[in-house]
Amino acid sequence: MANAGLQLLGFTLAFVGFIGSIASTVMVEWKASSYAGDNIITAQALFEGLWMTCASQSTGQVQCKKYDSLLQLPGIVQGTRGLMLASILLSFIAILVEVVGMRCTTCMRDQTEQKDKVALAGGVIFIFAGLLALVGTSWYGHRIAKDFYDPFTPTNSRFEFGSALFVGWAAACLIIIGGSFLCCNCSSKDSGKSPRYPPSRSAGRPDKDYV
Repeated sequence: MANAGLQLLGFTLAFVGFIGSIASTVMVEWKASSYAGDNIITAQALFEGLWMTCASQSTGQVQCKKYDSLLQLPGIVQGTRGLMLASILLSFIAILVEVVGMRCTTCMRDQTEQKDKVALAGGVIFIFAGLLALVGTSWYGHRIAKDFYDPFTPTNSRFEFGSALFVGWAAACLIIIGGSFLCCNCSSKDSGKSPRYPPSRSAGRPDKDYV
């Protein structure tokens, strides 16, 4: 059962990535005010996320406001929302599948080959979920960088990468790596080896029934 440890490692990495993707989705610091260049440092810092915007005062007071209308949101926010929520949903489904397919569980213990196929399916779902999270965070980050280097963007309206983006990137990588470990462990025919054909007689030993 050497592969059971690899399965457990992959599942642990993917599960940590699943928690990280949830944290990244609910965090508000997807982009933060930039003070680079000639921008004047003010006593207020602005943060924008997928669900609300926040303003942090120098006194430590933070005021947040949820987006008023779903239809008036920018397409980048709506698209990133959909990708992150889809990633979380697929990761949750993959966790349920892996609970059945992992060798450390008792489900389908008598059906080793089917159990390995279920584990493989869970790993593939994890990889797909990680790719969705990676696309969502990278798309949002690309938009921030594009607006930052746009010469027509006012200096006091530029934003930089927020902490939620880095959490999302790390979570996506963990999910993909964990799913890859689960896929590498898809089939092992080491356990329960049984010869397909009866062992052949040695060449130097004559058959007793042969005259």
